Amino acid sequence: MNNKPSIPQGTRDFSAEEIRKRNHILSTIKTVFELYGFQPLETPAMENLETLMGKYGEEGDKLIFKILNNGLNNEKNIDKAKAGFEKVLEGKNSVDLTERALKYDLTIPFARYVAMNHTKLTFPFRRYQIQPVWRADRPQKGRYREFTQCDADVVGSYSLLNDAEFALIYDEVFTRLGLTGYELRINSRKILSALAKACNATDKLVAITTAIDKLDKISIDKVKIELAEKGLTESQVEMIEKYVSISGSNNEKIDQLINLIGTVDETGKGVEEIKKILHHTTGKNIVVDFTLARGLNYYTGIIYEAKAPATVQMGSIGGGGRYDDLTGLFGVPDIPGVGISFGVDRIYDVLKELELFPENLQVSTRALFFNMGEKEGAFAFDIMQQLRKAGVACELYHREESKIAKQFSYAEKKNIPFAVIIGSKEIEQSYCQVKNLSTGEQHVVVFEKLADFFNSN
Repeated sequence: MNNKPSIPQGTRDFSAEEIRKRNHILSTIKTVFELYGFQPLETPAMENLETLMGKYGEEGDKLIFKILNNGLNNEKNIDKAKAGFEKVLEGKNSVDLTERALKYDLTIPFARYVAMNHTKLTFPFRRYQIQPVWRADRPQKGRYREFTQCDADVVGSYSLLNDAEFALIYDEVFTRLGLTGYELRINSRKILSALAKACNATDKLVAITTAIDKLDKISIDKVKIELAEKGLTESQVEMIEKYVSISGSNNEKIDQLINLIGTVDETGKGVEEIKKILHHTTGKNIVVDFTLARGLNYYTGIIYEAKAPATVQMGSIGGGGRYDDLTGLFGVPDIPGVGISFGVDRIYDVLKELELFPENLQVSTRALFFNMGEKEGAFAFDIMQQLRKAGVACELYHREESKIAKQFSYAEKKNIPFAVIIGSKEIEQSYCQVKNLSTGEQHVVVFEKLADFFNSN
């Protein structure tokens, strides 16, 4: 029997060092969200299964973690569960087996919240949410089964200024984190609808967007095969291939798009949306990308995808878009919205690879009080409590009369910048020795001035 402990595949433990780095990312994002007037919100880890299913497209629905019903502890319930399991094997959902699921993202639960509380909310309603989500995906670099999302959404407004603000929020966050080489790619789902109409394949819009959305993972040849398998003709596939081959500057891409699919109503509306975003984000790393599809069915307008710097093999580190009737899925129509999400775990991996985390993040304890004996340790303990009241993080070495070298080694391993030494002589003369462990510089500080010393160094 193997008793070696483990954790589920696609999940992780986080050490103190990792948590501090993650908190650096989270606090940066939170600060920028609140700078733009967003308020915090949290929703449950689990949702009713019917809330989630059918909202993410065929591929997304397959990745939802379903939760088995509790109470499977008697023969009657076990029989129900068996019957439910047989339905699941047939590709059907069964309330006998599962009625709830872990949330796949933060957007659908947010839409559910708005639908439930729309009579109490002041619109436009601006919220941000930082919580874990779960997906039954295949774990790989930058892709986990449990991960943290940071979302911000505005609902109750059609204004494209909100869309432009989200592009600026991405720029502000990434600039503060040092990711100046990021790229924010934008498109409009209206343009994808126009493409489907120009191909005479409006009934195949979902198939087209789903296939195009895979271009960063598979080749154009495989995308063409998938489109053919979905029932598109050779001429339709050929037009789609020309569409995804559009290249050049942002303005050149727009010109090529119009030349290819003409001035179908959706084309004009989508192009106008993109031009407005570009107008308000001059000088930012905005790239028009007509291959961007964001394979979630609820997007209706501008869509975003943030890419890591090209020097890092990571891909998307954020994304989002406009959804003008998301709450209609829950019986409350005509509440427009737009939102974005930051991929915290991927951003962490990018910052780590590029060595962009600030060096001082790992400093928690500022001063280690050496334990010089029972009497000296007790005296140091009282001084330490006074320092803590003054906001100075400190700790006392745990063993009395340990060798000085051992205590220095402990401080070094924990990246503690200062050592405080109080022996019998120091007690008698009301001072202590304070050593800067990085420079080797040593100071004599009277007890009354110790808090001032640390607050100024």
